[in-house]
Amino acid sequence: MLSPNTANQRQLLKWRPVHGLMIALALIAPLVLTAWLGGDEALQRVKHFPLGLLLLMLMMAFLCWNLNAARLRLMLNGRAGRLGQRGALGIELASKFALCATPGGSGGAATLLLLLARRGFPPAKGAAVFLVDQGCDLLFFLTMLSGLVLFSLVSDTQWPHQSLVQWALVGLAFMATLISVVMHYLPSLLRSPSVKTAWPSRYRRRWLARRLLRCRHALRVTLKLPRSTLFMMMLLTATHWLMRYSLLYLAVLGVGGHADWMWTFLTQMLAMAASQFSFLPGGAGAAEVGVGSLLLPLMEREQAAAAVLVWRLVSYHLYLAAGAPLFLLYSYRLLHRSPTQ
Repeated sequence: MLSPNTANQRQLLKWRPVHGLMIALALIAPLVLTAWLGGDEALQRVKHFPLGLLLLMLMMAFLCWNLNAARLRLMLNGRAGRLGQRGALGIELASKFALCATPGGSGGAATLLLLLARRGFPPAKGAAVFLVDQGCDLLFFLTMLSGLVLFSLVSDTQWPHQSLVQWALVGLAFMATLISVVMHYLPSLLRSPSVKTAWPSRYRRRWLARRLLRCRHALRVTLKLPRSTLFMMMLLTATHWLMRYSLLYLAVLGVGGHADWMWTFLTQMLAMAASQFSFLPGGAGAAEVGVGSLLLPLMEREQAAAAVLVWRLVSYHLYLAAGAPLFLLYSYRLLHRSPTQ
């Protein structure tokens, strides 16, 4: 007989027709918006995009995948069995496919927890690893954005929409502070009678509290890793995002446009944050419109449209193409396990 956890996992991995429809809309959104914004000339610029530059972008995307896989291995620190680079890369691509294929990236964390659970790593501890992963990203963006805001204040950058950059810094700082405070005072919050949950059952509330406390404990254990390990995790995080957020700059150069690297970096940060409100997977539609609108003050309409299309093909569609086979493989293995396992 299947355990409740196994049944929930199988239910989560079941594919529905609406999922396929949403991914199809996400796949065609960049092409439709490019044709609408830039017309035939934008598509011609994409067609004549330099092959050498495209190969460089593809290689950088591949390196980004491996950097994330190496960071996952460091965070686990041997707690999920013997995990090599190839196995970690498989987990990375499958979970990123789920992130890119679901609205708001909601399926990414769940897939990561399931794949780690298959290796004997409990979901509560897996959630802590995910929090550390997100914390590294948040710390990097907070540091990077602070530096860019300071740079814009002391130099004549002439960036459009500078107030957006400053408000983005405020939002990131608030988010980081809120998460830190909640995790620090979590035991007191759980004991407080004023805290209510959606589950009226006392057993359900206790189960949720135990899960959250285990997650908090695993988070503290992970953060107590050797300083050299934590430093390497942040170094991998910084290298990954600097490389990944350089893809738009290379796309702009490839279509004949001119934009400051720092502005293309900020453009992606702001647009990808706004894309979380899109109902389509990967923020499709919102991401393209956001990046395109922030590039328009610096280049021609057809150049901006062509750059956005190339950028999305490498940074989003490539993740779907590379991660889909691995996601399907892992799903097949999980859904067809023997009930006695």
